[in-house]
Amino acid sequence: MSAPAISGVAGEFPVVSSTGLAYLDSAATSQTPLAVIEAMDAYYREYRASIHRGVYDLATRATDAYEAARVKVAALVNSSPGELIFTRNATEAINLVAYSWGGANLREGDLVVVTEMEHHSNIVPWQLAAQRAGATLAYVGVDDEGLLELDELDALLERGPKLVGVVHASNVLGTINPVAEITRRAHDAGAVVMIDGSQAVPHLPVDVREIDADFYAWTGHKMYGPTGIGLLHGRRSLLEEMPPFIGGGHMIARVSEQTSSYAEPPAKFEAGTGAVAEAIGLAAACDFLTGIGMDAVWEHDQQLAAYVLERLPEVPGVTVHGPRDPAARVALASFAVEGVHPHDVAEILGSQGVCVRAGHHCAQPLMRRLGVPASSRASFAIHSTREEVDRLVDALGRVREVFQLD
Repeated sequence: MSAPAISGVAGEFPVVSSTGLAYLDSAATSQTPLAVIEAMDAYYREYRASIHRGVYDLATRATDAYEAARVKVAALVNSSPGELIFTRNATEAINLVAYSWGGANLREGDLVVVTEMEHHSNIVPWQLAAQRAGATLAYVGVDDEGLLELDELDALLERGPKLVGVVHASNVLGTINPVAEITRRAHDAGAVVMIDGSQAVPHLPVDVREIDADFYAWTGHKMYGPTGIGLLHGRRSLLEEMPPFIGGGHMIARVSEQTSSYAEPPAKFEAGTGAVAEAIGLAAACDFLTGIGMDAVWEHDQQLAAYVLERLPEVPGVTVHGPRDPAARVALASFAVEGVHPHDVAEILGSQGVCVRAGHHCAQPLMRRLGVPASSRASFAIHSTREEVDRLVDALGRVREVFQLD
């Protein structure tokens, strides 16, 4: 049975309710509830207009909805509207920081610290920033349980890094990192902290002020919202000092022939026409989550994580990566089936109506640490049930049959 707090929610997701599939790929892209679809449809049907400039009724209504979305999204993570920047996705949010803050602050010989469990989105931008500045990139290791080697972090902090980049929850291991403690240690060493929260915000209550985050990025399409919109929380004092990331309309105060002055954050970092429908849809996703309650979402997540960790090891030859304690991870599980390539596993599971992801999950340094080229990954959402975990286990039995492993 589903956790009582989320009972019946699957009916709010058209793809889930109409296909009969066990959709276990929410870490890549979550499904979208009707409330989000209807909110975006209402914009397109009833008040589609450009924002921030028009004074007629449609434009005013669109602008109000767009900025109300910023307020709702900020409230979800206890940010403030003045510190919440709309981007295309989490990748662009991190690149914004790497180019704008990094370009203004990194110098030759400086150190940037990231971890072995980062998504490429929190590695490659810092590689590029380090190359431009002549800085060095160093990594905090991952232990055999899938936890960060915090003693290695402390050793690197003694070298006085300019920035520490860390994922809140790993998209491969599910590991929930102690980001508040990491941020405290980094601040004590004089470093700025960039947190990738893409896999955390959909699963658990997040408070960027409690974390004391300098920068915190996440994305709409993993938290039941639309594609094409991401978020960056930035500390106001840092945003005010940073140069623009992209130039154009809306982000200016005054443009002369040779120079320009810029709008206050967040507008300074939002050049061009915003993703209006997507912001409105994202606000509806926030309403959807807060209507359930993030504590209830997290409780459901923990119950599923515990059940997954109980059931998957029952399949002979299956190895689950990451912490064994469900309280230390979000509800996703990357795993290997001995003797079967992860892509073959995913293809056979798909033929049984079980949708999982296979590959390196944009985390190749972590794959090398695990000693595997790829893994299969089942990731769960608020509409996921214990029965879907059972379907996954049964379908893995079919994998063993196909490859004659019994």
